[in-house]
Amino acid sequence: MPIVGAFMVPHPPIMLPEVGRGEEKKIAEVTAAYEKVADRIAELEPETVIISSPHSIMYADYFHISPGNSASGDMGKFQAEEVSFDAEYDEELVEEICHIAENGGPDAASSSGKKRKGEKGLARHEFPAGTLGERDLSLDHGTLIPLYYICKKYTDFKLIRIGLSGLPLALHYQMGQIIQAAVNNTGRRVVFIASGDLSHKMKEDGPYGFAPEGPEYDERIMEVCGSGDFKKLFEFEDSFCEKAAECGHRSFVMMAGVLDGLSVKAKKLVHAATFGVGYGICTYEVGGPDESRHFLDTWRQEKLSELRGKQRDEDIYVKLARFSLENYVSGGKSVHLADLKGTEFEKLPEEMTSKAAGAFVSIHKNGALRGCIGTIAPTQSCVAEEILQNAISAGTNDPRFPTITTDELPWLEISVDVLAEPEPISSTDLLDVKKYGVIVTSGRKRGLLLPNLDGVDSVNQQINIACQKAGIPAGEEISLERFEVVRHL
Repeated sequence: MPIVGAFMVPHPPIMLPEVGRGEEKKIAEVTAAYEKVADRIAELEPETVIISSPHSIMYADYFHISPGNSASGDMGKFQAEEVSFDAEYDEELVEEICHIAENGGPDAASSSGKKRKGEKGLARHEFPAGTLGERDLSLDHGTLIPLYYICKKYTDFKLIRIGLSGLPLALHYQMGQIIQAAVNNTGRRVVFIASGDLSHKMKEDGPYGFAPEGPEYDERIMEVCGSGDFKKLFEFEDSFCEKAAECGHRSFVMMAGVLDGLSVKAKKLVHAATFGVGYGICTYEVGGPDESRHFLDTWRQEKLSELRGKQRDEDIYVKLARFSLENYVSGGKSVHLADLKGTEFEKLPEEMTSKAAGAFVSIHKNGALRGCIGTIAPTQSCVAEEILQNAISAGTNDPRFPTITTDELPWLEISVDVLAEPEPISSTDLLDVKKYGVIVTSGRKRGLLLPNLDGVDSVNQQINIACQKAGIPAGEEISLERFEVVRHL
């Protein structure tokens, strides 16, 4: 098979003797495992090594592939300038990856693998990956440290360096599928390296402190990656990963996509957290096709079945929001109260038609926010009209996200928050992030944050986020209001 091996490795600078200056001896077992990885890569004799690195160029909505014919880098920022590497890039394979992405993703794999002259970059409206937007030509330490060990044993290869993104896990898996398709088209012998540390929150006296999610993340990820059961990678929620301060999760998901549909023999070599950061090394021996290992397809089928069940149990507020959004996205028609005659919404509860209130509609997809728009005070004649209008706005007018498309509709999770009348407060002591939302005001700038949101654990955090949304600089004097909501799911 063109994908001849894959490896999950960390990238702590301290493990290099030139950087650690003796401290690296405390993680000698990690070094020994890295040496085994390098030995195995030398045995496999790949023509190209692809490294996904959290410290390469990273965009919120784009996978950056390093362009050009070569790059160099050193460990100067870690006071070890003598550790340096020059790498020759595999331009032909990069071009094939970009071509497949430009044509819509893995389904373009059946196209010719021949080099297409004159093609540059990527049409961003297709799969969001390509060579655009290079900000730093030099190799990052997430790439240099794997090279440090590999090049001791084997140097006869070209390199591809790929950054991660802020996009959902499913797209990182698809990026891996695109890489596999390009490798198949070109016939390259390729080793894939998923560079990434684990949790940075493993010890109180560590450089980043401790969080209970840290050890939990490391235990879970080593079980998943050590067994090769990659479907479970999608079960890690964004808020949990953020609290664990993990580094490499998206890199591991991309690797899983590279191995999609292939039989894999997984082996855990080591896990350590000596310095308060988790380091894990796993190896993957690759075999032939295995139809049971299309993990993204399996996860999507299970997720869609789960979502259909949840949608059947949605309350009337959420059903109304979904009805409005789906009508607009599918048919371009805004629904009003008068249009509900003859539908299941013809007889709404009186509280929705006789009462006016502000309301927020929040939309999530694959656990990530996909749109949220609402009104602090009522702008329509009743709550039902407020929901009908705000559902459309949340799906089509949130400036942070592109307009929702018809193929996304089955995957959306929607909630509706109906706001009580805000009340001024004189102190942050009167706030509670679980119970109260907050409104911050400074002059004409006004920002709001709903209560009981994932990842918002303190009043100061709640206020800071609300100020950021309003464009209020830190330290500027603000007035506060609080409000309660009734959340409908």
